[in-house]
Amino acid sequence: MNFYERHILPPLLNFAMGQKQLQPFRERVIASATGEVLELGIGSGLNLTHYGSSVRSVTGVEPSAELLKMAEHLVDRAIVPVELLKASAEDLPMESASFDTVVTTWTLCTIPNAHNALQEARRVLRPGGILLFVEHGRAPEANVARWQDRLDHVWGSIAGGCHLNRKIDALITDAGFDIQILHHHRIPGPRTHTYFYEGQARPL
Repeated sequence: MNFYERHILPPLLNFAMGQKQLQPFRERVIASATGEVLELGIGSGLNLTHYGSSVRSVTGVEPSAELLKMAEHLVDRAIVPVELLKASAEDLPMESASFDTVVTTWTLCTIPNAHNALQEARRVLRPGGILLFVEHGRAPEANVARWQDRLDHVWGSIAGGCHLNRKIDALITDAGFDIQILHHHRIPGPRTHTYFYEGQARPL
């Protein structure tokens, strides 16, 4: 990990993901979480204050030690017990069928092998468990998608490996989930970066 990835990128990510326009998405997604929750790519902990009384505990995994340090400062503001682990979503250090809910918010774009991470999410969910997600990804317009493909490598090199062109719904279903709710949104900003997938899925 170089100087940029260690010292510059984490605060930039925290700033970008803390935008006010993203808060309604966080609130809606987290409101559906129940029981024991696993959050993939918890980052700087921006979701922690949104977990409510229907949640018994939150376990957050994140590969970046720098982002985890930021998240630690928000643990005391959560109303539920929180455990933070430095770990990869592609190889979760948890037993199978350990969680009622898995949450991923703007995370699947960055995980190197998102398919493996989703299969791990499926593995650790209990029967009847649910995956809650909001992600940005591939736009439906052909011209926008072409630009996402063109910019993907350059963007990833400056944004911590973030991909612009992943088709989130296909990733989720290919990993063995049935998407039961799916909404698409656009927010103000570059059209290559602002097409959102929001929904809920359950393991098949």
